[in-house]
Amino acid sequence: MTAARQVDPAEDAHAEELAFLAAYDEGRRPPGWRLTPGAAVTFVTGSGDALALPKPVDGLPNRMVISPKFVGERALVERAVVTLAGERGLLLVGEPGTAKSMLSELLAAAVCGTSQLVVQGTAGTTEDQLRYGWNYALLLAEGPSPRALVPSPVLTAMRTGGVVRVEEVTRCLPEVQDALVSILSDRRIAVPELSGTDGATVHAAPGFTVIATANLRDRGVSEMSAALKRRFNFEAVGSIGDLAAETALVRRQATAALERVDASFAVDDVVLEVLVTAFRDLRNGVSQEGWAVERPSTVMSTAEAVSVATALGLSDAYFPGDRDPLSLLPGHLLGVVRKDDPSDAARLLGYWDGAVRRRAETGARTWRRLWELRDVLDA
Repeated sequence: MTAARQVDPAEDAHAEELAFLAAYDEGRRPPGWRLTPGAAVTFVTGSGDALALPKPVDGLPNRMVISPKFVGERALVERAVVTLAGERGLLLVGEPGTAKSMLSELLAAAVCGTSQLVVQGTAGTTEDQLRYGWNYALLLAEGPSPRALVPSPVLTAMRTGGVVRVEEVTRCLPEVQDALVSILSDRRIAVPELSGTDGATVHAAPGFTVIATANLRDRGVSEMSAALKRRFNFEAVGSIGDLAAETALVRRQATAALERVDASFAVDDVVLEVLVTAFRDLRNGVSQEGWAVERPSTVMSTAEAVSVATALGLSDAYFPGDRDPLSLLPGHLLGVVRKDDPSDAARLLGYWDGAVRRRAETGARTWRRLWELRDVLDA
């Protein structure tokens, strides 16, 4: 039996869709790709209407609607896919919580069938994690040998013609980042310890490329060199522009989180829309009505909104009838805005005294109730 998992990688969670798209679009594929570029874009953005297979395939339905997984510009996804088709490095940049990592995972799953070749960038990431290491027991026993070599995710991707993901690349030290320069330029990794053997140089197989992510808030942590920047195509991943689309995404993600604990997401749609509206107002520095809002220093991301919506749903599931989910919202918002700077609590209070109060005065029942909960923020 397969052990239960909290989260499945994209290639497992959407295995049937990937298999369907591979059979649906039999067009031209770049070297090493599982799907055509058009099918890869459809996998990420969704098909809208049902697609029909050109001919029956055992184990697959004849028709299928491909679910949208990334809420953003289709043109951005198309540019990203074209970059990967050209075997050029792709760098996704943006504020924290804008689904850069999710997009890189979906793209990797669509292109090579696995999203699990990952290097997590930190201040402690070493060059070995981008190149290779050694099994020291075997190294001591038999000296340098291909059997003793421990390949990095990058080396594995080069051998298999896959996609490797480097998360938070700007958190790596400059000397570690520089290892990517030669990898992206020469498309090979030398292993001098194995000189004279077939494994002395690993050449990238067709299809190999790198998807990296970087947060705009991390500028200055370890600035990328000009040489490394030139080896990537940059794509900016922004916040979701449409309230309805963001609300639908938050609902979908929170519902999935509740399903993992065998509970249904029962938060009222009106409450959910208020939650997302508050996040958008504080993120943008202006309300929907055009009123000025003082932005907190923390990023009011969609990912944070999903976390709050999930918490509201869990409270309703585990403490049914105890409290109205709306009454819990101010406390959760306060927890979010104080993450980076405790003094941001005053900015949230200012939002209550401004936009929330003005909406309450218009007679909107939900916002009037939210205004009545102002004292939670003074506690």
